[in-house]
Order: sequence, then structure tokens, then C-alpha cells
Amino acid sequence: MPRRFATSLDRSFWKLFAASATATCADGIVKVSLPLLAASLTSDPVLISGLTAFAFLPWLLFGLPGGALVDRVDRRRAMAVVNAVRAALLGVLVVLLATGAGSVLVLYAAAFALGVCQVVYDSADRAILPQVVGRAGLDEANSWLTVEETVGKDFVGPPVGAALFGWFRAAPFLAPVLGFVVAAVLVLAIPGRFRAERAEPTTLRADVREGLRWLWRHPVLRPLTIYSGLIAALMSMGTSLTVLYALDSLALSPSLYGLLFVAMGIGGLAGSAVVGPLTRRLGRPKAITLAVSIAPVMSVLLGTVTDRWAAGAWFFGVALGVTMWNVLSMSLRQAMIPAELLGRVLGAYRVALWGGIPLGAVLGGALAGATGVPAVFAVSGLAQFVLVVLIHRLVHRHRRLIEDSYA
Repeated sequence: MPRRFATSLDRSFWKLFAASATATCADGIVKVSLPLLAASLTSDPVLISGLTAFAFLPWLLFGLPGGALVDRVDRRRAMAVVNAVRAALLGVLVVLLATGAGSVLVLYAAAFALGVCQVVYDSADRAILPQVVGRAGLDEANSWLTVEETVGKDFVGPPVGAALFGWFRAAPFLAPVLGFVVAAVLVLAIPGRFRAERAEPTTLRADVREGLRWLWRHPVLRPLTIYSGLIAALMSMGTSLTVLYALDSLALSPSLYGLLFVAMGIGGLAGSAVVGPLTRRLGRPKAITLAVSIAPVMSVLLGTVTDRWAAGAWFFGVALGVTMWNVLSMSLRQAMIPAELLGRVLGAYRVALWGGIPLGAVLGGALAGATGVPAVFAVSGLAQFVLVVLIHRLVHRHRRLIEDSYA
């Protein structure tokens, strides 16, 4: 049986936090360094953008079976094994680069393999959390995990990776090797057994079907998954054009463009800090409605201004709202989904979420060509308000079921 923990954030959570933070920093370094390395090998924009697509592809291909896999194994050990594999993959990449054998094809293979690892790791990382902190600790725990993700991916990984790349192009991949090894050791230090109980042996395909069937029949999570996927698609209409908005509409230099991400990083930290107190003060349904409403308002404002300071404030607001929404929606799913189904149901959610992003990006690009980049942000925000209304009605109609899930 999985070990029962107190609802407060005890040592077990902080070990998980340390492991996740270390892995996130390592991952942040790699994600900024791979495109830089690709740009040093080729100037073909199709090949460079294709690297991102290859890193993203595993979520669409393996999101469902990856989630089902972490429901069949000890989630703590799965995270440790994945971190060890990531360290080994980067070690091989360092050797290839040092010997002059690195190529765009090698980078594509590395991006895809690391993406597969990310699918399994993220599925296990979120599925293990309710077993570590209990349902009552989910909001606070997810807030802390969002903080470390924001710091690692926005404040630590990019500048460290860029600085190391300027020194030696293989250097940005050496530090993450050590980081992933340390993360593997830290996660193994969490006491307890984190394998979901199973009534009888099943196949992976049967597990995937069971997870999809459970999700489809759930009165809250099925519509919430659909709405979340649509929100992600609509938001990607604008976010995929952020660089053009900054350089053309705001007339920012490339160095000042980076400050927009700093503003978003600060907004993410602020969202993590306020989501807990707001939820306790307003109640969960009202807090969810507030969180999902902020980004659409900011998107509309981005479509109406070309002042760089105002735009920085609006990007801050977008990140604040998105972070609050991510924390609350993730906690809600973790509280409602049975422990033995967490991996595969969360995997189905991520497939729906990530699947809409490329479509939204394509739609945003087409719309920008016809109307201009700022108008895309405005259209995206206005369309999201429809989903805000639907989510408001959903969480208030099922408010008792939602509150009872945390009991």
C-alpha cells in the first residue's frame, strides 16, 4: 500500500521538491542550448524549428502509454530511472560533440529521446504528488513546484545555458549530466512505496482504455479537459507570435525582448504566491473562475497597446493568471482522479492540452498575416472569454463535488 503522509509539507515533499528543482534547472539548460547548437550547425530555419517539433512530438505519440506506464510501476523509481537515462543520453551527446561527430541529425535524435523521457518523468512527477502530500496539501505543493519550474526554466536555465554555450558548445550539456544524476539520487531518498495498487494484471492497452473511459464519464474532468485544450490552443495563437510582437509591434531590441520573459517569470512567481491565500479566501470555484479570467483580459489589452512598459505589465498579468490556473486545475485533477488511474488520466489531459497548441499556432500565424500581430492577441483573448463562462458554470454547478474531493 502507498504510504500515508501528513497533509503538511514534510521532509518527503522537500526531497521531491529538491529533485524536481534540480531536474528542471538541468532541463532548462538543455532546452535553451539545443536550439543554439542547432543554429551553429545550420542556418536553415526549417531545420531549426523542426528541432522544437521533434522535442514536442513524444507528447502526442506517447502521452497516453507513458501515463499508463507510471500507473504500473513505482513512480519514484520511474523518475530516478528517467533521470539516469537523461544523464546517459547527454553524456553520449557530449562525447559526440567533443569528437566532432555532432550533426543536426544527432540533435534531432537527442531532442526526441529526451522528449520521451520528459513524458514519463512529468507523468510520474505529478502522479506521485498526492501520495506524498495528501489531497489537502495539493495546492501548496503545486504552488511550490510551479515556483521551482519558473525559476529553473526562466531565470536559471536560459542564462546559464547561453553563457556555457559561449564558452564551449559542449559545455551546456555537461552540467545537466550532473544535475540529472543528483536528481535521481534525491528522488530515491524519498521513503515509501509509490506503486499504485492493482486488482489484477492488465495490458498497457487495456490500461489506456480504462483511463480514457474513466475520464470520458467524469462530469467535471471531461469538460474541463476539453476546455483546457481549447484555452491552450487559443493562447498559443498569441504566444507563438510573441517574438514578432516584441520586435515589430513594440520595436524592442533582441536583448530587451528577453526582459519580457523576466516579466513573465516574475508574474509566474507572483501567481504561485497568491493562489493559496486567494483560494482560502474566495473558495475554490470562485478562485478557479478568477484565475482563468486573468489571461484573456491581458491578451485583449496586449492587442490594444504598443507601449513597451504597458506590454510588460500585461505579460506579467498573463503569466500570473496562467500560473494560478495551472496550480488550481492540476490540484483539482490530482484530487479527483483515483491514485491507480492518475498517470494515464493525466497523460490523456496532456495529450489534449499539447495537441491543440500547434493548431493554435498555425491559426495565429494565418490570422496575423491578414490582420497584424496585435489583433491576434485581442481575438485570442475575446475567444477565451467564452471558455471562461463555460468553466465558471461548470465549477459552480459541481462545487459540492469539487470541495468534497479535497476532504
